[in-house]
Amino acid sequence: MYVQASEHFPGIIVDISKQRIAFDSARFEHELIDYSQRMADPLTFALSDDYSVVYRRFLSADLSGYPAIRGQIIGPVSFGFRVFDENNVPIIYNEAARTLLFDFMSRKVNAQYLELKEHNPNAFVWLDEPGLSWVFSGFSGYNDVLARKDYGDFLGSLVGPGAMHLCANVNLPYLLSMGVTLLSFDAYQLEEMPKGYAAAIAQFLKGGGIISWGIVPTDGISQAKETDESLVKQLLNYWTVIASNSDVTTKQIAESALIAPARCCLKNIGQVGGVNESIHSQVNSCVVEPEEKLVEAAFTYLKQVSRTLREEFNLAES
Repeated sequence: MYVQASEHFPGIIVDISKQRIAFDSARFEHELIDYSQRMADPLTFALSDDYSVVYRRFLSADLSGYPAIRGQIIGPVSFGFRVFDENNVPIIYNEAARTLLFDFMSRKVNAQYLELKEHNPNAFVWLDEPGLSWVFSGFSGYNDVLARKDYGDFLGSLVGPGAMHLCANVNLPYLLSMGVTLLSFDAYQLEEMPKGYAAAIAQFLKGGGIISWGIVPTDGISQAKETDESLVKQLLNYWTVIASNSDVTTKQIAESALIAPARCCLKNIGQVGGVNESIHSQVNSCVVEPEEKLVEAAFTYLKQVSRTLREEFNLAES
């Protein structure tokens, strides 16, 4: 994801043979003039075929009939923490690079959103931001206060809804205060909902926010020990805690909820349990790779969980 988002950012070096991405300060200064001249061209920020093998194939499909479609791009904070300069320092600490990075990523998100919106009116783009779990570290010189300020300006520059996805450990009240409209997070890892989160969640939902609850594990070991009933129970336990400690009801929470896989990556591939056999028969008797089994199992659980919750709260299927 980091390489994919880096296309045309000044100073970036992608070494395919070593599978690494780096930043060169001298190159950054040298390429700034050329970059400033290319900023007016929308293609500078579009996702090209060289940087994605499936994006154009996705757009070639008929996407008009879906309730919504979404893209995804690594967020500026995560990019800034994970891309290092020649001195092995994250570029988030380089003020010039960081300032340009937030503007650059805003243009990337807007370009992807506008392109997706041509194919479906309810398009949005997830900002993948595991780096926001690092701003609370005492070892980080880029802290939660700076991140919130930068993100407030950043989200204000987006033409579409501010949508954030986070697989890492979450501080929900902090994330919900960032100014996003949609928040996707790994809810499965919580195990229990802290009562202290209830007020922030209630305020976010009453303001029209939408939470995507990542309740279905994409870790083969975790997935193998769960059932759709156990996942529904876990999620309802979360919602009950929120409703019991705020002024929203579980019905209101459900009405503002999306249900999703816990993470946008796979772990312990090949150790799929539970619905594995039924999955194999659902893929037209084709040979199914372990990764595909894990994904198919997750989405089978997802549909079952969604169906149960719609029936529980008498919600119409979109």
